[in-house]
Amino acid sequence: MSFQVTIKPSNHQYSAPEHETILESALREGFAVPYGCRNGACGSCKGKILQGQVDYGKYQDNALRETEKKAGMALFCTARPLTDLVIECREVGAARDIPVKTMPCRVQKMEKISHDVMILHLKLPANERLQFLAGQYIDILLKDGKRRSFSLANAPHDDEFLQLHIRHIPGGLFTDQVFNAMQEKAILRFEGPHGSFFLREDSSKPIIFMAGGTGFAPIKAMLEHTFQAHSKREMVLYWGAHSLRDLYMPQLAGQWQRDHANFTFIPVLSEPLAEDQWQGRTGLVHQAILDDFADLSAYQVYACGAPQMVAAGEQAFGAQGLPQDAFFADPFVFSLEA
Repeated sequence: MSFQVTIKPSNHQYSAPEHETILESALREGFAVPYGCRNGACGSCKGKILQGQVDYGKYQDNALRETEKKAGMALFCTARPLTDLVIECREVGAARDIPVKTMPCRVQKMEKISHDVMILHLKLPANERLQFLAGQYIDILLKDGKRRSFSLANAPHDDEFLQLHIRHIPGGLFTDQVFNAMQEKAILRFEGPHGSFFLREDSSKPIIFMAGGTGFAPIKAMLEHTFQAHSKREMVLYWGAHSLRDLYMPQLAGQWQRDHANFTFIPVLSEPLAEDQWQGRTGLVHQAILDDFADLSAYQVYACGAPQMVAAGEQAFGAQGLPQDAFFADPFVFSLEA
């Protein structure tokens, strides 16, 4: 059985089979609604049920609180329709015409950039390219049917190789393979592009980027895209890490600052080591932004990293004037089997 779903405020309509989630059917019908993890953990796909009934599915309690549920909110990545629905959510129109592909690729180069971060450079088959928006991600498809999501760290114009920044999760099925067994020329399969975390280019507002760890990867793609487009928007990157060795590409961001007058780089260490001899900013990365910007009402913020960092930033930035529709996020939810 299928139900009709109407999206507000656009009034777009589509058919949703009862066995598919609201998100699955929307994406299948070509409507790009926001999402992140797709497993009920991050909250990026949260929207409101204006009319109708849903099966909320399984999700993590911190992604959809009981008070939000009572107010009509649902996670579209886990909720399935029980009746015709009218839902309210922001649509991501720029991604609608980009096809999602399943493709093989070859590991052209492996670059261990720090003690726990490997950069994979993936080459597509001859005459193939992946169309994507800066900030989107791909799913690596494993042989057991599972998948691992990684942001594309290269900008769309620099698409000879797809670049992934992979942090080692000790004991993780895929990351152990990358760090301990994988060799160059290995063949992988992936699906993509996915995600609603990409640069909104219809705005001239100044941008604050907040990255935690390898959350730098999609932000790197966004920044390189804006530099390529000769954007004049004022941009500042706050990149948080535990200690200096976890800040795995500071030289690149420092070079951007030297090359582009409209870009500023501010690294923030939460737990610098004595041997780091760190003279820069310390503490939580979102707090550094709050300390520097008393009024965020005229800005856009793009945040990528641990869910706790993203959630803390969203709440605090809103209290400091950031409009709800000016906050874009991709919380990295690590699989226990990564």
